[in-house]
Amino acid sequence: MNVITKTTLLTLGAILTFYSILWFLPEKEITYMPDDTLRAYALSHGLAPVPKTYQKLLEVTDNPKNPLSPAKIALGKKLFFDPILSRDMSISCLQCHLLNEGGDDNLPTAIGFHGQANPKHLNSPTVLNAALAKAQFWDGRAKDVEEQAAGPMQAPFEMNITPKLALQRIRKIPTYVEEFQKVFGEANGSVTFKNIQKAIGAYERTLLTRGAYDKFLEGDNSAISQSAKRGMNLFIQKGCKGCHTGMSVGGQSIQHFPLRRALSDIFKNDPFPFPNTGGFLGKDSQKLFRVPILRNITKTAPYFHNGSVKELKEAIRIMSKYQIGKEFTPKQIKDVEAFLKTLEGEPVHYQIDLSPNANLEKINLKGSDLSHHDLHSINLKNANLQNCDFFGTNLSGANLTGAKVDGANFTSADLSFANLSYVDLSHIDLIETKLESVNLEHAIWRGGRVCQKGSFGKCL
Repeated sequence: MNVITKTTLLTLGAILTFYSILWFLPEKEITYMPDDTLRAYALSHGLAPVPKTYQKLLEVTDNPKNPLSPAKIALGKKLFFDPILSRDMSISCLQCHLLNEGGDDNLPTAIGFHGQANPKHLNSPTVLNAALAKAQFWDGRAKDVEEQAAGPMQAPFEMNITPKLALQRIRKIPTYVEEFQKVFGEANGSVTFKNIQKAIGAYERTLLTRGAYDKFLEGDNSAISQSAKRGMNLFIQKGCKGCHTGMSVGGQSIQHFPLRRALSDIFKNDPFPFPNTGGFLGKDSQKLFRVPILRNITKTAPYFHNGSVKELKEAIRIMSKYQIGKEFTPKQIKDVEAFLKTLEGEPVHYQIDLSPNANLEKINLKGSDLSHHDLHSINLKNANLQNCDFFGTNLSGANLTGAKVDGANFTSADLSFANLSYVDLSHIDLIETKLESVNLEHAIWRGGRVCQKGSFGKCL
């Protein structure tokens, strides 16, 4: 027996011994926790419900480098649906990210400009809840949704547009130019490709979904079935939640796939437990992939990066076998599938509370049209009100202390008894504005004068 043959046999023997030991190791028992214990365990290990209100949304998805505002979100939504950003004006972002179909296109591979398929046969990750992820694309090469937005627009096999052509088109549409100026406040330079990315990113930061899973985490034991609860126990205790974690139930890390090899795969050349159509091997060709977001997973078939797996139950089987190292039984697969079904949800329609007496301290309303609203006694302390239109709006008794009001229009507004202390009004016209008993203490007025207590008349 020569050295090569002997070495080969010894290696095979070692591999067989290793897998045999794994096979006969006792399986860890699953403890099916009571509802309240299961919920508490999930919440303490990174799983969390999606917020219900706009103010809570800001705590979760707002980007300090691209602060959310209603006007910016509305502009981003308009661009997301507009085919003007594709070369032949036939494709919008919506084509690959159907919001009522799980946020993807339900195709094995994305189809773009002139029917071209993605050259690496990659399918479209969901845009729903994507803002919660720490990286974008299958290989995690973009850090956030703003950076990601630039890719599909410029890719020749997707929307195939250049920044120059995109800007030429936008600048020819007066309503777009006006909206960009109000949102970004740069009179002659607001329409930039970077600001297009920011607007689309702002809209995508609101595309979070809620469903039965969120209701369960918030205390409703009847929101999900017993089968789903068993599946959730398996998901947590078998280790799935180690990678599929966070509010998005995934998207928080880059992980190796497959993590393990099955004994039956020893002589296979294919790197994955399914055909590697397209030849993509993840980040740096090291089989490193951004962990998929599992919210709405039941609506985003086919599965894996190249859409090679059509059925969710088969995707669960593969993940249990190749990532966890112990293939789930048919009953376990059924229970996990029932749990994943609870992750279905509808996009939340986030709206700012613009009712009288609302607390909007530090809120960003830049560029918003708030004309003819009743906002009496609203708290806008330290809010960003730049370029807002308050024409004919009732702001009587409102607290605007320290608010930014550059470019705001208060024509015919009612600011009676409002608190405008520490507000810079040096470039604001208050045409026909009601200012009875308004507090202008320490406000900056015409010529840079600072209003002192008891000198309101002089300031006005």
